[in-house]
Amino acid sequence: MSLTDNAARNPNKVATLMADTGEALTYRELNEHSQRLAQYFRAAGLQEGDVVALFMENNIRYHEVFWAAVRSGMYLCAVSRHLTADEAAYIINDSGAKAIVTSTALAGTAAELIGLIDDCQVRLCVDGTLDGYDDYFEAVAGCEAAPLESEIRGDFMNYSSGTTGRPKGVKRPLPGLSFDENAPLDGLLGQLFGLDESTVYLSTAPLYHSAPMAFTTAVHSLGGTNVIMGRFDAVDALRFIEEHQITHSQFVPTMFVRMLKLPPEARSRFDLSSHQMAIHAAAPCPVDVKRQMLDWWGPIIHEYYGGTEINGLTVCNSEEWLAHPGTVGRPVLGIIHICDEAGVEVPTGERGIVYFERDAMPFEYHNDPAKTEAARHPDHRLWTKLGDVGYVDDDGYLHLTDRESFMIISGGVNIYPQEIEDALVMHPKIADVAVFGVPNDDLGEEVKAAIELADGIDASPEVAEEILAFARDNLARFKVPRSIDFEDELPRLDTGKLYKRKLRALYWPA
Repeated sequence: MSLTDNAARNPNKVATLMADTGEALTYRELNEHSQRLAQYFRAAGLQEGDVVALFMENNIRYHEVFWAAVRSGMYLCAVSRHLTADEAAYIINDSGAKAIVTSTALAGTAAELIGLIDDCQVRLCVDGTLDGYDDYFEAVAGCEAAPLESEIRGDFMNYSSGTTGRPKGVKRPLPGLSFDENAPLDGLLGQLFGLDESTVYLSTAPLYHSAPMAFTTAVHSLGGTNVIMGRFDAVDALRFIEEHQITHSQFVPTMFVRMLKLPPEARSRFDLSSHQMAIHAAAPCPVDVKRQMLDWWGPIIHEYYGGTEINGLTVCNSEEWLAHPGTVGRPVLGIIHICDEAGVEVPTGERGIVYFERDAMPFEYHNDPAKTEAARHPDHRLWTKLGDVGYVDDDGYLHLTDRESFMIISGGVNIYPQEIEDALVMHPKIADVAVFGVPNDDLGEEVKAAIELADGIDASPEVAEEILAFARDNLARFKVPRSIDFEDELPRLDTGKLYKRKLRALYWPA
């Protein structure tokens, strides 16, 4: 099926519902609105292969813009709503976007963009007027709700989160399909996670991230209903599962932690019986956190590992995870190779850099051939990495241990921050934790923990010592942090990833 098919078969079915406001779009409305916008883009001179930037909060119009670009054979470049004007302008200019759609909710930053994106002359604003932008509704009102003469399928072009440097666009070759043919990824997600026209999918994260974008658009292609949260709240997520009879959902591990730390009466208040599958990814999940979620929700939790680059994909269900605690699954896309820093494959069970082998190079980093080259294996040109470290067990299940760039080398010993974070986050007084290396004259690096305390807990030397004692009880001595800093809030991206570069920069000024 396709968006066009679903609009014809079930025109009055809700395609998108905003959980916080109750705003809804039917399949007929979504199809027609995206057709009008596609006609507007074409009349404004945009052609197949061009880029449309979408700078917007989770909004009822988000998918209209996505489908307008994709049915026009163009790339949709979603830009984080949290970026400054300079940061957003970098992505818009680097992508080569010729059009931008924003909203009055981001009016301040959108106004600052005007003088920074000279090559992006088609500018639209939804939910009101903004100087320098045409009104979205007025612009499309005079356009016909009809397919373009040629509808070649486009794609999304997301930018990396930039946790270790300037973000880079991930650009894949267009699939060469007509718009009425589903993208291969839609079919794969449907097959792996049981998405179909009966699905009611709760999207808990910002749509600018590649996973929410991929899953929600797959749900549209397959005829289900998306329920979109404006922003994540632990109690609201449980309430929406009951209220909208959610069948499928997706979370990141920090969301699990926040739900687990709710009072017992809040956790038991809602009827979750409609909930068939909870999917999680984006960051490794601490083993104890996942065990507690399985005890609470039962064996409905599925995990996957992959990146915006779609160079490979692993998946595991609850039963597989319980048999292989900590795994992110076995590959369903690509072949895994674990290699040392010289590119030599290591034996089963040994840690190394995770590579996926595909039968063709699936992506490139836009305007950055050096980064594209750095992602390739030095000898095997179709093996690519995302920068993760891990190992494969005897049954072929992948376990991630950390990011290549975050490994701490202290006195010649490799220390992986993730396992320290996984242990510390279980302390009842800790809301979030980041572990990284800081300079040490004798050892080269030492282990530092930055901690965000739970609500109602004040920072003090006594609390720090309590946490360090907990670390000593649960970790090998060389992994215990040498020191703790308390932070009001850790710089964690909406996607669940820690922005460690910002923390580490305080201690590595060079």
